[in-house]
Amino acid sequence: MPKTFTQIPLTRPATPLLDTLASPADLRRLPASQLERVVDELREYLLYSVGQSGGHFGAGLGVVELTVALHYLYNTPDDRLVWDVGHQCYPHKILTGRREGLTAIRQQHGLSGFPKRSESDYDTFGVGHSSTSISAALGMALGAEMAGSDRRAVAIIGDGAMTAGQAFEAMSHAAHTRSNLLVILNDNNMSISHNVGGLSNYFARIWASKSYIALREGGKKVLSTMPAAWDFIRRTEESMKNMVSPDMLFEAIGFNYIGPIDGHNLDELVRTLGNMRTLEGPQLLHVYTTKGKGFAPAEADPVGYHAINKIEPKPKVQVAVPPPPKPKRPKYQDIFGQWLCDMAEQDPRLVGITPAMCEGSGMVEFSQRFPDRFHDVAICEQHAVTVAGGLACENQKPVVAIYSTFLQRGYDQLIHDIALQELDVTFGLDRAGLVGEDGATHGGVFDLAYLRTVPNMIVAAPSDENECRQLLYTAYQHEGPAAVRYPRGNGPGVAIEDSMEALPVGQSRSLREGNRIAILAFGALTPAAHKAGEALDATVIDMRWVKPLDRDAIIKAAASHSLLVTVEDHQRMGGAGSAVNELLHDEGIVVDVMNLGLPDHFIHHGKRDVLLAEAGLDAAGIEQQIRARHTQQSRSVADAKP
Repeated sequence: MPKTFTQIPLTRPATPLLDTLASPADLRRLPASQLERVVDELREYLLYSVGQSGGHFGAGLGVVELTVALHYLYNTPDDRLVWDVGHQCYPHKILTGRREGLTAIRQQHGLSGFPKRSESDYDTFGVGHSSTSISAALGMALGAEMAGSDRRAVAIIGDGAMTAGQAFEAMSHAAHTRSNLLVILNDNNMSISHNVGGLSNYFARIWASKSYIALREGGKKVLSTMPAAWDFIRRTEESMKNMVSPDMLFEAIGFNYIGPIDGHNLDELVRTLGNMRTLEGPQLLHVYTTKGKGFAPAEADPVGYHAINKIEPKPKVQVAVPPPPKPKRPKYQDIFGQWLCDMAEQDPRLVGITPAMCEGSGMVEFSQRFPDRFHDVAICEQHAVTVAGGLACENQKPVVAIYSTFLQRGYDQLIHDIALQELDVTFGLDRAGLVGEDGATHGGVFDLAYLRTVPNMIVAAPSDENECRQLLYTAYQHEGPAAVRYPRGNGPGVAIEDSMEALPVGQSRSLREGNRIAILAFGALTPAAHKAGEALDATVIDMRWVKPLDRDAIIKAAASHSLLVTVEDHQRMGGAGSAVNELLHDEGIVVDVMNLGLPDHFIHHGKRDVLLAEAGLDAAGIEQQIRARHTQQSRSVADAKP
């Protein structure tokens, strides 16, 4: 059985056997008797490395045995392993030549926190969003079949990710193709209930045994000419499995279901996977694991230990008089959560909906105080949007809390099921803009472009904590589809009013009056734009709304300034600046315009403030870019004079 640790080591542990494994090929040369030692050293090194860097924690600890078994039995990277979401990929990275790099994972220029094709040949498919693994692995299996190759494809998917429709769409297709695909359902009790006792383990060993498989396949060939007899045998087998298996759904779809087995019993894993590796057609192995396995605090609190921050050693010398602690600023997700509770107290029609992001979206208190009006629909973004539309049809007031990057997955439903019908649904778009260490897979940098083109939508971008609360209230009062986008983390520290006031839709506010230059700031970068505007003696306008735009304020600024500058924490192409350009064009106004936003490439992981500075979107960068443009503008005017 695996060792259990109670503390995260602050110094690198001794891992003499793990240190000899430069690649899975080295692992495969070991006798099976040494694999348990590899597991213990791998788990201890994982604890140490994540303590050094911070990052995803519990999921990786839960699949250490499974990762070792897969790389031991499969000829990776020729055989394809596809990890769903990728939170659990750290042990995989350690075994595939990236051990020492793990101490800088998710840091700028370090390893990605998710599988990434450009990082390693062993990362066969880039992930970050859930429930794509079976589709990708099936495509790889079909590709191998077309190439006449016998390489294998394995999708490792968690029970939470299995709740999404795409997973079942892929399985239905796989059964139709009869490709050699293995799906491993890693059930860590975060969604699907796991084992049903020793009897199920006993039968799982029988069904995965070579003798049973040979008997089953041989009988199939013999009875293929006797359809009635084969159908009787098949139904008998399914009935036996139904007695002890938690899910007959997979058999009904067309997969040969094995399990559940203990995902921390390495001998059983190696034996079962070894037998299943050569099976033909779609196979599903159900393993049950413990999230955070081997680290007692994480086993007790798998949600709290989903990810951790870097562990800082305690200073040896205590400061004589410690400075007073700074007041803790609320995160935007907490501002949303408090507003949701306050609004629910006022309006009994309010219904809160989230696609498996209760904690991340700040909805825990709401779920506890208003359980009858809270719906966590699992990882089903499309369903989350459409069920909100159905609620709106019944005169309820649904609020969908969803990350900006995940609303992309429900875009058709947003258009077809909400906006087209002008249904009254409010969207709280969390993690808008750059998200820092989670990188490009989670960046919410496309929402303005895909939202502002949808008729009947209104879109707000608050610049601080209090404005976020007031604009959420405004969007909720609006009778129609509305979205409020807000960033990850803390705001600038503005005091939040208890009262709520509906602000005029499509109306900005002036932060300062200046000369020659007007900065139109959208959302989270407004404080940085304000600081740059003070240095430039520029007019600064907090636009508040991306749709509808404050037409009068823009026309007035264009008439009284020689340079308009738009600033946004979003892709420059198609964003708020593009909306301003369109308005000016439609009004026939000719004025020099500069659009500042994120460049046309994916921005990968690193600290958010550093990434913004590199993009020239901190206060200094905004000021520098505007000065350079204004200087160029002045020279052009001087050159044009006779």
